[in-house]
Amino acid sequence: MAIHMISQCICACSCPWRGTLVSKTLRTKKRGKVTVENSVISPNSSMDSTKFNFVVKTQTNGCGGARTGQLEVGGTSFETPALLISTRKGLPAFISPDLLSSLPMPDSCFLQCSPIHFSEVMSLKTISELGGLQKMLGLKDHKFMAVPRDSIISLPEYQGTNKTGPSFDTPSGRVLMKPLQYVELIHSLKPNIWVTLADEVPAWVSEKRNRLSVDRSVKWLDECLELNLRFNTGAVFGSIVGGSNIEDRKRCALEVSKREVSGFCISGFGLGESIDQRPAILDAVTGGLPEDKPRYVSGLGLPEEVLQGIAAGIDLFDSTYIYHLTTGGFALTFPLNETGLSACGDSDQDGTKINLKATLYRKDTSPIIEGCKCYTCQNHTKAYLNHLFNVHEMLAQILLEIHNTHHYLLFFRIVRESINRGDFFNFFRNFVETRRSHLAADTEKLKLGLDTSK
Repeated sequence: MAIHMISQCICACSCPWRGTLVSKTLRTKKRGKVTVENSVISPNSSMDSTKFNFVVKTQTNGCGGARTGQLEVGGTSFETPALLISTRKGLPAFISPDLLSSLPMPDSCFLQCSPIHFSEVMSLKTISELGGLQKMLGLKDHKFMAVPRDSIISLPEYQGTNKTGPSFDTPSGRVLMKPLQYVELIHSLKPNIWVTLADEVPAWVSEKRNRLSVDRSVKWLDECLELNLRFNTGAVFGSIVGGSNIEDRKRCALEVSKREVSGFCISGFGLGESIDQRPAILDAVTGGLPEDKPRYVSGLGLPEEVLQGIAAGIDLFDSTYIYHLTTGGFALTFPLNETGLSACGDSDQDGTKINLKATLYRKDTSPIIEGCKCYTCQNHTKAYLNHLFNVHEMLAQILLEIHNTHHYLLFFRIVRESINRGDFFNFFRNFVETRRSHLAADTEKLKLGLDTSK
């Protein structure tokens, strides 16, 4: 498959709602591409707050290939592949609610939160009485997807997990989350989409522990679905685990696809597996999933990792990469063009970013990127951002997160356009090969003793 070729360059239907579902499928072939239109609609879809619909618009290389789609959540439509903006207790780490509107719309209206963040705050009754996350935060036009793991402050801890529920390492200590407690959290927060609990394990665990993680995750899925019959909150995505074992991944995907879920969350990435292992794992999972339901993956953040996931047919991604870039003082600078990443003089080692903390930018009066339409580039310079970082002003992270989020959302738009043109794999290959050439050039500079810090 094409995804394996490119990897060498970089080394039942849905639903938490009760009742009968209506689905339709239409297939046509056009210019070598397969167009699949599938929709899964709840009988309650007339209510905007609970409406959930997914349509696959264009798919390359048949089942499992890169695809574009349209996901309708609570009356708002999002083009996929899409980026979910990661939050801490419902809001981005640095961007305030009044500045969210400065980001590309409606792409920036899709937020990801971790229910674990709310397990030790105000009472669930209070959150529920306030109307859930959207009303409590004043973000009525935004849609939320609740995912237990956020890859920043609620990390899965497999050694503390037992048969009753998964364990998470948080700033408040280790938290054991049982299905009943979790679904009660979901009911109070009222997200539009939520992911079931999963026993995520690192790549180095034994085969026995890997099989156990699959059995536990399927068991918790059944418990969550049974509890949801009582609470009936949002669309449910079933978690797929199995570590780096392809057979366990396939078994879990098969079991989860038998359940009445609205979509799938492919969990357990970013826990020790190599980038070379991922194409086979992703292909194994997506190859066994129905085409008419969206797929979300956690733990893939770098641009080439995202492209790797898209090549396997993934539709939704988290954005913890933006958080880590911002806290490190790095600004995304790679060109947003139709052919992939091209050479850029003002970039760091891998050709995608610059370090705004570097002395190089102390007197640079240009924006991060000339012509960028984000609030930061329209109003501020590299020199100002460099000053803010040097004096440890919080405004530095605010302005930088605005730029990085804006840039990454536009990156996803360019990727969608490449899929619609039928040119995605060329885009993927060009992007990866150019990044490798930047890294090779930087390595050569290091050998010669030249400065590569920029």
